[in-house]
Amino acid sequence: MTKKDNLISRESLSETYHKLSIQVSLNGLSFCILDTLSNTITLTKNVSFGKELSPYEVQKELKSLLKEEQVLNYDFQEVVVIHRNNLFTLVPKALFVKEELANYLKFNVKILANDLVVYDEMEAYEIVNVYVPFVNINNYIYELFGPFIYKHTGTVLVEALLKSHHNGKEPVCYVHVSEQQMDIAILGQKDLRYFNSFRFITREDFIYYLLFTLEQLKLDASTIKLRLFGTVEDGDEIYSVCQEYIRHLSVFIPVVPGYPIAGSPTDSIDFTVMNTL
Repeated sequence: MTKKDNLISRESLSETYHKLSIQVSLNGLSFCILDTLSNTITLTKNVSFGKELSPYEVQKELKSLLKEEQVLNYDFQEVVVIHRNNLFTLVPKALFVKEELANYLKFNVKILANDLVVYDEMEAYEIVNVYVPFVNINNYIYELFGPFIYKHTGTVLVEALLKSHHNGKEPVCYVHVSEQQMDIAILGQKDLRYFNSFRFITREDFIYYLLFTLEQLKLDASTIKLRLFGTVEDGDEIYSVCQEYIRHLSVFIPVVPGYPIAGSPTDSIDFTVMNTL
């Protein structure tokens, strides 16, 4: 398996018309399959582990999920894997040097000497996301499907939010909530002011990281607009604790590709998974 700029390119595509998007984290898995002829999502699934697993335990769970859902019965035109973890940092492209990947990370996250460090370029926004992927997952996906594309979830989130964000001069705080993880993005009128990800257990953890971030950026909790999305809804415990401290609060319904879903699945489709189809 060869790697260049985070794209594992397919030399020749078979005459297939399905796309597969898989998101992998230590807390859960999600995927969906798009039929590109009818522009219909034919299969989707979210799985929460309820606890944090090791990367190799996650691989076993993924193997079981793909078998159970008969995903291997498909031939795919394109496969995209999204790595969701905290092992990343964003670098302005003007300051980015490819040979210094590990140095960008070592002051922010704990990495091992043998960790693979890669990067995604957000060319339209002059940002580079430097991160550590789950190498065992990449190897496993390659064995199953051959060449594929992989990205970090932060790349997908930031690009999607910047593309859809249209607001006045005041900054807006977006928080994407998923299983024990929160991604905080603060956007100005046309640019990204801040992005980071935190693991949380309780609602007190959640509000601590949020208020700490606002304080460090000298943003006023009484005036900032906070938009929550992901696994959060009006009146749940995350929304309620934010309501105690944030005056301008709403549940954000992001713009996602409008693919109809075959059947009536009970699981919602993750924002990042949808934005890679």
